[in-house]
Parts: sequence; structure tokens; C-alpha cells
Amino acid sequence: MAEDIEKIRRQKLAELRNKAETGGAEPSLSKSPSEPIHIDGGAELSETAAEYGLVLADFYADWCGPCQMLEPIVETIAAETDATVAKIDIDANQQLAAEYGVRGVPTLILFADGQPAERLVGMQDEAQLRSVIEAHA
Repeated sequence: MAEDIEKIRRQKLAELRNKAETGGAEPSLSKSPSEPIHIDGGAELSETAAEYGLVLADFYADWCGPCQMLEPIVETIAAETDATVAKIDIDANQQLAAEYGVRGVPTLILFADGQPAERLVGMQDEAQLRSVIEAHA
């Protein structure tokens, strides 16, 4: 509980500093990272979805061949689009995978404004992912 309060305090302090630096303008959503973020747990996924606005969650497994083929594509998506890519290992996060109804891998869920907006199951090409992201940008 004390950790949560301290985290919120630091976040609010950072927002106030940002507001002061931008002349009182409202802080915008954080710029998306150019590399995938590895997520461990539902709270971390929720925080990431709230912080970045447009998040492509890649539910994968190390033993999954199509997941390995998809990896360079999602890395390119992370580097070249406004979407943040979140990688979630289903073996390490079984409860989270079950919560989002992941029954096969790879499963990609696009979060827009913190809520699941699209679901793609199986191998996807880069053009398809870009199209889905642009539809929600």
C-alpha cells in the first residue's frame, strides 16, 4: 500500500513538472517506446495500456514457431508506428492469458484508450498489423 502511494506521488510530481515545463499545457500520453515492452502481470498491462493509449499486446510462447516468425514484425511495428508493443509470455502469465481469452498463440490484442479494441489470432503480416493500428490511431 505504501509503495502504491509513493508511486502515485512520484507520478503526480512528474506530471506537475511536465505541466510547468510546457507552460501549463495538459500532459499528453507518453511517446511510445521503439522496442517491445515485456509485461509481467495484469497490473503492468493495465498501466501500459493506460499510459500509452495505443498498445498492441502480443501474447506469445517461446516454443511457438509462428510466434518466433512474428517477432521481427512486431519489433518493426514498435519501431515504426505510434503503437506501443507489449510482449506477454503466456507460460509465465497464464492467468493473464486466460483473463483475455487467449486460447492459441500468437494472439494479438490491440488496446485503444486502455480498452481491448481488436483481436488477431495466428500469424499476421506487417501490412495487416499496420492497417489495424492505423484504424485506431
